Amino acid sequence: MLGIDIGPVRLEDPVILAPLSGVTDMPFRRMVKKCGAGLVVSEMIASEAMVRESRKTMLMVKRAEGDGPMSVQLAGCEPHVMAEAARLNQDLGADIIDINMGCPVKKVVNGYAGSALMREEDKAQRIIEATVKAVSLPVTLKMRTGWDHDSRNAPKLARIAENAGIRMVTIHGRTRCQMYEGSADWAFVRQVKEAVKIPVIVNGDITTLEAAEQALEQSRADGVMVGRGTYGRPWFIEQVRQYLRSGTRLRDPSLTRQLAMLIEHVELMLEHYGTQTGIKIARKHIGWYSKGLPGSAEFRSEVNRSAEPAEVFAMVRRFYEPLVEKMAA
Repeated sequence: MLGIDIGPVRLEDPVILAPLSGVTDMPFRRMVKKCGAGLVVSEMIASEAMVRESRKTMLMVKRAEGDGPMSVQLAGCEPHVMAEAARLNQDLGADIIDINMGCPVKKVVNGYAGSALMREEDKAQRIIEATVKAVSLPVTLKMRTGWDHDSRNAPKLARIAENAGIRMVTIHGRTRCQMYEGSADWAFVRQVKEAVKIPVIVNGDITTLEAAEQALEQSRADGVMVGRGTYGRPWFIEQVRQYLRSGTRLRDPSLTRQLAMLIEHVELMLEHYGTQTGIKIARKHIGWYSKGLPGSAEFRSEVNRSAEPAEVFAMVRRFYEPLVEKMAA
């Protein structure tokens, strides 16, 4: 795997954090970036909400020190609104604008955005052209292989995107109709790679080192985008990066280090969202960090019943510290 250029943004090891709604907020991006990710992508931002500058949306694109390079992903169905949202994010300091044409969620698709645009190539082209013209930043595109198995038009759309000025394309190896069922078809992504000269990134089901290697081999892509594999494992992207670079298998951090990272992550969420919202959002991350550890199901149930940060931190320490001592014995 060689380095790639996305306009002025150079990625020596293109292992990228995927945009994940409700997950890749500023605290999560910061944790993953500290663990070695070359590029992190925001949650999907609705372009109309961005133009309205709603408080929730502005919080979603807020950057942390050391967050860059950062890509902001926009979704929408109106070229002029997408263009204005892209300009706003350029002013806010985004390094890259990413266009979402892959989200399969019904609420997004019913609004004729996300993967619904793969069924309307002319409209997709107008959105791409308007967004590219609106900013001096590099613009990238994320999509699926197609709407369904009979209309896997990602290679054609990738060519349209390249001609319109898109600097990189990421392909999730499923159709929209598959949602998240079945397996990602990494081999199909090779057809996209062969159709364009811009960098192509493969995405979907990359949850192990072996999967990352196989995804690259089958797709011949220029890099990988990792999503669910980072849940509770912000260090996973660095493990993938090192493995693809040199074959080195980095161990998971010690349980002591994992505890420290979890506490730091929860503190960042409380600071970012405030106590009430922050502790609610933290619960799922605490569950992901502790998954697979002895007694984790009971621990998660206990955490989910508490709304007091001090109490949650005490629960976390009571759960982890005996395990740390046991491993050190």
